[in-house]
Amino acid sequence: HVQLVESGGGSVQAGGSLRLSCAASGFTYSSNCMGWFRQAPGKEREGVATANINGVRTYYADSVKGRFTISRDNAKKTVYLEMNSLKPEDTAVYYCAAIMGSYCSSVIRRADFRYWGKGTQVTVS
Repeated sequence: HVQLVESGGGSVQAGGSLRLSCAASGFTYSSNCMGWFRQAPGKEREGVATANINGVRTYYADSVKGRFTISRDNAKKTVYLEMNSLKPEDTAVYYCAAIMGSYCSSVIRRADFRYWGKGTQVTVS
């Protein structure tokens, strides 16, 4: 069955960096658009970044452009989120997600993503 397992979360001071990883299994990972979302307490889950099947085409939320980078290693079935210049408002649970298809829309919509990981906490103080 499909599994997405996030890791790499933690606590960091403002201005610091973290790298999240998401290991995928149970589906043809290299054929699917992958994404990262986040959800802060009391807020809706929001799209952060997506990467198409070869990682060349990526999309980002305006709030993270220039600071976050999504990448993927299809041989390892892993997608990454490099987060730099972190701010307290980046504090959230970060989720990895997969679309059952190769197309990544330029608009990151939660409803497009079928499979989800359980999330990893990122706290910026």
